[in-house]
Amino acid sequence: MEQRYDYIIVGAGSAGCVLADRLTESGEHSVLLLEAGGTDKSIFIQMPTALSYPMNTEKYAWQFETEQEPGLDGRELHCPRGKVLGGSSSINGMVYVRGHACDFDQWEEEGAAGWNYQACLPYFRRAESWNKGGDEYRGDNGPVGTCNGNDMELNPLYQAFIDAGKDAGYPETNDYNGYQQEGFGTMHMTVDKGVRASTSNAYLRRALKRSNLTLKKGIVARRFLLETQDSEGLSGLKAVGVEFEKSGNTQVAVANKEVISSAGSIGSVQLLQLSGIGPKTVLEKAGVELKHELSGVGENLQDHLEVYFQYHCNEPITLNSKLGLVSKGIIGAEWILTRKGLGATNHFESCAFIRSRKGLKWPNIQYHFLPAAMRYDGQAAFDGHGFQVHVGPNKPESRGTVAITSADPHAKPEIIFNYISTEQDRQDWRDCIRLTREILSQPAMDVYRGEEIQPGLSVTSDEAIDEWVKQNVESAYHPSCGCKMGADDDPMAVLDEECRVRGIDNLRVVDSSVFPVIPNGNLNAPTIMVAERASDLILGKPMLREQDVPVWIAPEWQEKQRINKPVREA
Repeated sequence: MEQRYDYIIVGAGSAGCVLADRLTESGEHSVLLLEAGGTDKSIFIQMPTALSYPMNTEKYAWQFETEQEPGLDGRELHCPRGKVLGGSSSINGMVYVRGHACDFDQWEEEGAAGWNYQACLPYFRRAESWNKGGDEYRGDNGPVGTCNGNDMELNPLYQAFIDAGKDAGYPETNDYNGYQQEGFGTMHMTVDKGVRASTSNAYLRRALKRSNLTLKKGIVARRFLLETQDSEGLSGLKAVGVEFEKSGNTQVAVANKEVISSAGSIGSVQLLQLSGIGPKTVLEKAGVELKHELSGVGENLQDHLEVYFQYHCNEPITLNSKLGLVSKGIIGAEWILTRKGLGATNHFESCAFIRSRKGLKWPNIQYHFLPAAMRYDGQAAFDGHGFQVHVGPNKPESRGTVAITSADPHAKPEIIFNYISTEQDRQDWRDCIRLTREILSQPAMDVYRGEEIQPGLSVTSDEAIDEWVKQNVESAYHPSCGCKMGADDDPMAVLDEECRVRGIDNLRVVDSSVFPVIPNGNLNAPTIMVAERASDLILGKPMLREQDVPVWIAPEWQEKQRINKPVREA
C-alpha cells in the first residue's frame, strides 16, 4: 500500500515539530513526520536540572565527533545532536536567546532577502509565552513557555555577577531578548511551569491529536526521491518522496506537495548529500551518484566555542554541595511533587553580552554564569565550593565543512569546523579571557571570589592564552549554517530566501543549517523562529506584518547607521 501525504517532514526536532503543528492545524493537509529517535518522556529530559544526561546519552543524541581540529592542536570535539522527539530542544541547556537584531539584518545583507529583524520579530513573538507578559518585543500567547527560572532568588552569586559587570562599566539590561541585548542581566530559559519547554512539548503534543498527522519513530532516512520533470514547460528535478528504513525494512513515502528536511545542522547536510545533492568531489569520493551539483551543501559550517572560567568560592553557597546522590534525590523528589526548586531550572540564571573591542556594532561575547564549578557531564570540577562562567566569542570568522564519506546512511559524516583558524578569532579569544578576568575581579565579587582555578593567573600573555584556549575550549553545541540561504549569485547559497533547495522543486530545508551566519546567542530560539516563518512560506500564507521597533546599538554607531529602524539614545 502506497504511503502518500501532502507534506513529508524528516526530523521531529526543534524545527520539525513546529512545522508538523503549523502544517496540520488547518486540517486541510496530511503530513508525515519521520524521526530517528523515540519518546522524550524520560524524567532526565523533562526535568531541567538533568540537562547533562540526555546530551551525553546515545539513546537521545547522535554522538558526533569532529575530525582533528588543526586550530586546536588536533583535538576532536564532541558534537551531539538530538535523536529524540523534540530533537536538540530536548537535550539542550534550555537557554533562550534570540540573538541581536543586527544578526538578522546581517542575514539579509548576506542574501537572505526578507529575513531582517523587523520581519523575524513577529515570528519570535508568535512562538513564545513569556511569563512576565507580552509587549512589542515579547510574545505572551505562543506555544513555547519562557521564564527567568527561579528569578535568581536561590543564590546571591547571580546578582553579584550582574553587579560585577556594572562595576566594570558595562550596562545592565532588563531584557536581552527585547530592546537591549548588550549588558548584564537575568537569563531566560525554555522552561514552562518547571518543565522543559521543548518543541515536542510545545508543538508536537497538540499536533498529534489531529488525524492528519502521522508520526513514524525509529526510522533512518536514506535519501530524498528525485524525478526529472519535463512537462508543462518545466524542466529539471523535483522531490517526490523519501526512502527510509524502519525496523530493518526499506520503505517509501510519496509527497503530493513538498518534502522538507528538518534533520538538523548535520543531518540535513548528510541527507542532501546522500541524495546526490552537493559538491561533486564530496559525492564522488563517497560513491554517491551526482544528481544535482550544489557546491555549498556542507560548506559555511559555523559553531560557538566556550571555556569554563572557574574560581573557588569563599562562601559555602554554591551548587557544589548539591552534587551528591542524596542531594540529587531530594532535588528530584521536590521536582516530581511540585515542579519547583533546583530541579526546575538549568541554573544559568544570570548572563551577559558585551563587545570585545571598539568599533563593533553589537555584542560578540556571551556569558552564562553558574553558581557551581563543574564539568558539562554534571560532575564536580574540584572539591569544595566554586563558581564559573561559560564564555566565548559568538561571531567567529572560521568556517568548516560537513561531508559524507560513504553512501551508507548509517555512517557518520566527516565534520570539521576549522575552529580558531583566523587571526581575528585568536585575538577575540585573548580579549575574551582578559575581559572576563577583569569583570570577575570587581568589588561585587570580593566576598565570594577565592583562588582562580582556571585559566590560572599565570595565563596572561598572548602566547599563554592561545595555548590554554586550544587545550581547554569546548563546543557550545551550536553547529549551523551548512545549507545557507542566499542570493542567486552566491555560489555557497544552497537555498533561496524561502528555504527552497536551488534547482530542485518541492524540496526545502528548515532548521539551523539554513542560517547564513551564526547569530550572537544560543540557537534554539532562532531555529524555532525560522520554522514558524517557513511554515507560512510553505503554505503560501500572508507573512506576519513587520514590526519597526527601536533597538539599542553601540553609541558610536547610532549616528553612522540606523539599522533600518528608529534607534533610541543609549
